[in-house]
Amino acid sequence: MLEIGSFQSAPSQPFSRRAFVKAGATLPFLAGLPNAVQASNGKAKSTILIWLWGGPSHIDLWDPKPDAPSEVKSPFANIPTAIPGVHFTEIIPGLAKRLDKFSIVRSTKFSGSHDMLPLTGFRQSGPAQEPTYGAIYSKAIKREGVPSFISVAPLTTLSHGFRCDRAPGFGAGKLGPANDPFFVRCAADGKMEIPSLQLIPGLSPERLADRTLLMKQLDDMACAFENNSTLAQDQKNLEAYRMLTSPEARRAFDLSLEPEKVRGAYGRTTFGQSMLLARRLAEVGVPFIQVNWSLGVDGLEEGPLMGWDTHRNGFGQLMTYHAPVFDRAFSALLDDLYDRDMIGSTLVTAFGEMGRTPKINRTGGRDHWATCTSLWAGGGIEGGKVIGSTDKIGGEPENDPATPLMVGTTIAECMGLGIQERAELNVLDGGTTIPNLLS
Repeated sequence: MLEIGSFQSAPSQPFSRRAFVKAGATLPFLAGLPNAVQASNGKAKSTILIWLWGGPSHIDLWDPKPDAPSEVKSPFANIPTAIPGVHFTEIIPGLAKRLDKFSIVRSTKFSGSHDMLPLTGFRQSGPAQEPTYGAIYSKAIKREGVPSFISVAPLTTLSHGFRCDRAPGFGAGKLGPANDPFFVRCAADGKMEIPSLQLIPGLSPERLADRTLLMKQLDDMACAFENNSTLAQDQKNLEAYRMLTSPEARRAFDLSLEPEKVRGAYGRTTFGQSMLLARRLAEVGVPFIQVNWSLGVDGLEEGPLMGWDTHRNGFGQLMTYHAPVFDRAFSALLDDLYDRDMIGSTLVTAFGEMGRTPKINRTGGRDHWATCTSLWAGGGIEGGKVIGSTDKIGGEPENDPATPLMVGTTIAECMGLGIQERAELNVLDGGTTIPNLLS
């Protein structure tokens, strides 16, 4: 179900330019989703970036250290993976069985703080903020009928901290607000909300099917613009409203059209259904989809408010919520992409802004740490690779670390955005790909 909302102005009042642009600019993609799209030069036609805000504990998931001292060693047992000699912990059995379908970079190293360095490649300073990775594709790849950058976030409120739909570093920065993410909010029951999709008062989702009513109200809107030359540039936005009656467009957001077996495979959680939505969006040609695990970083309460910042009772949180939810949804996404023959054209990567300290703290958790692990699949990346390693306690990479700029550049190369195109956009300057991941 799609939640619509309404304009703030009454029907008798003129439509404000701000409200019109905000809504209209988001709508062109809603019509024509089934239309053919232009292919990029890369192997990947879409990227799904899974943002695990808060920082997952690499030692307790995909980089265990069973021979480390007791104050470091995870309480979770090791289990073998699909790749001989490589082990994960017991709380992610689905991923362990599927390591031949994706690769991991254990030598990833970010900043060790809750900044957006991993999503931009640079530390932010000055007025010319670097864009988040998705905004680059909003600027570079224009496909008729679909937005180039959709960010999926939980349909919930936040009780603490900054949030992924507002924090600096999640937007387009110097590329301009036109390339900011198109936000979609998703709930565990499959309910959808598009915050920026604001329709005329009284025009409910059910009444969208009444084309006669819709056209009349759109004509009324057009009259409000005809005599205002300063709003002439917004005529394309007005035209976008005329596409709202496309039933095919709304299908992309209707998870009820998926078989119950598929929805169940992803898990009836906010994250699980968000991952299913990401697959559906990639399927209709959206170039860049970012799935946000949570609205914020903190591990305060179980559910879509709980980020991966597990300072306290971290092992209990990982065992009962984080690991099973992620393991199920990520495994289902991999299976789905392989079954639908989408894995070659869809790049998937998952990471947070940091890992966790080797040493367990006094409150049963781990604190901030720069070293972490990133996950990669599809888009030309072979499964089964384990890139890099960390020392005996998981503290530091033993070889050259994979940096945030390498992450962004690797995505760009998979999406066909080469060094010349990046230079023309003035993005990812000086970036190189993660060694051995693409070869």
